[in-house]
Amino acid sequence: MSKKIRIFIGSLFASVIFPTAAIFIVFWFSSQKNEPQTIDPVLRADHIKSVDHSEFEVLQQEFESPHEVTEACVGCHNGRDNEIMQTAHWKWEREAELPNGRGVHNIGKKNLLNNFCTGAAGNNGSCMRCHIGYGWKDKSFDFGDPTNVDCLVCHDNTETYFKRSGEAGMPATTENATLAQPVPDYNYVAQNVGLPTRHNCGVCHFYGGGGNNVKHGDLEEALLECSKEVDVHMSPDGADMVCTDCHKTENHNITGKHYGVSAMNKNRVNCEDCHGNAPHNDRIIDGHFEKVACQTCHIPTYAKVNATKLWWDWSSAGRLTDDGHSIAENDADGNHNYLSIKGNFVWDDNVEPEYQWHNGTADHYLLEDTISTIPVKINELFGSYTDTTAKIVPVKVHRGKQMYDTEYNTLISMKLHAAEKGEGAFWKDFDWDTSAVLGMQYNNRPYSGQWDFVETEASWPLNHMVAPKEQAMSCTECHSRDSRLANIDDIYVPGRDHSRFLDNLGNIILVLTILGILVHTILRIAFYKKRHHAH
Repeated sequence: MSKKIRIFIGSLFASVIFPTAAIFIVFWFSSQKNEPQTIDPVLRADHIKSVDHSEFEVLQQEFESPHEVTEACVGCHNGRDNEIMQTAHWKWEREAELPNGRGVHNIGKKNLLNNFCTGAAGNNGSCMRCHIGYGWKDKSFDFGDPTNVDCLVCHDNTETYFKRSGEAGMPATTENATLAQPVPDYNYVAQNVGLPTRHNCGVCHFYGGGGNNVKHGDLEEALLECSKEVDVHMSPDGADMVCTDCHKTENHNITGKHYGVSAMNKNRVNCEDCHGNAPHNDRIIDGHFEKVACQTCHIPTYAKVNATKLWWDWSSAGRLTDDGHSIAENDADGNHNYLSIKGNFVWDDNVEPEYQWHNGTADHYLLEDTISTIPVKINELFGSYTDTTAKIVPVKVHRGKQMYDTEYNTLISMKLHAAEKGEGAFWKDFDWDTSAVLGMQYNNRPYSGQWDFVETEASWPLNHMVAPKEQAMSCTECHSRDSRLANIDDIYVPGRDHSRFLDNLGNIILVLTILGILVHTILRIAFYKKRHHAH
């Protein structure tokens, strides 16, 4: 090989191959595998019952009321009633410090508004069916009476125990029982209790808002028995987990937050509790963990089996037939898209989430608040790119229109439920003004008598319906012009965002680099020829 060729090859290595190799080494190192940091959880399936409740004499008596069952329970499990009565599941409120200096408030389902049935207070007969107590029908309910605690609703393992619709958390009695809602066999249920199952939690959390999957979108009856594609955690073909496997419980305090009623970054359940901070065995993917929640990639869609409500328009409610009967109209999938008692709805399934920053805190519309922005934010998740504790999370945003007082500029608490006509409830009498008067009176709020409808929205982080890893979002679903993160506008996302200045600058640098390599190579050859001729 001639000296001239050797010089050329050396120049090529120095100018092209070495820099390219250096870049390759950097990318190779960054893509090296991490050691997975998974943690083996203790699951309910590993629990072995040590007690046969059917053997206890106290549970063999003939129970005449559910309160007698609770007395028998706390007779052995003494002190458990006091634990329960300290929890948000019992109080339906907790002390929380709201963001932006709004101070400390007791908030929860007990006193917050929503854009589904507008609020629980005043609609006790219907809403309090999901309270873990018996008979919270009005303000006289005794929260200090341990016999009002419903032990069976969480610990029944027979799947035969139900509270009766419209009875403020009471099961059916001999006077009002039906074939669909019979009187529970208290002895059978009490002798077959155990740790909570998906069914126990789902009785309330699957059907909130008036039906299956109406409210959350990622919590519905399909999770009782689903494929891995629907939820890799709950599927019998997957981890076959139950709710309390993640929502760990100590002294009846259940970890986890629903940001429709929660405000503070406390007592949360996080994916990394089991999976650690670097579960992917890949440095680049695990590097996203700092700003992207696990759910963002691993819940690409929700409402995978049954549709969920995305829009609820109260302003169209009250339309009746010519002879005064209620109207119910369904869409092609059997979902009601109009009800006289509730108005119009929009449903959808296999929904792509919306995305927001969230640092674990949230604000809420309080009863004393006035409307400052439209749509009214029933709740608002907080966080931003500059917030070191915030991550991008997937959310369901529920939108709608509901009543507000045009003079006081406040959302209205409506009285919706009553057992009979003539009690002023909208679902029976279809009188907007009377419903507003009674709802506002029950909640001790002023009402001017002037009303209209205003748009509202509520945002809820999605945590369930986790897909198998093979179905997680691909890189291009975020890093492309048609990005899922279109609404995240305070961060530069490669592939999604483009800057003419930066693009041009990058192109100029690339051209100059190539020219530099060529010039360097030419000069090396020219100087070699000059030295060669000089010799």
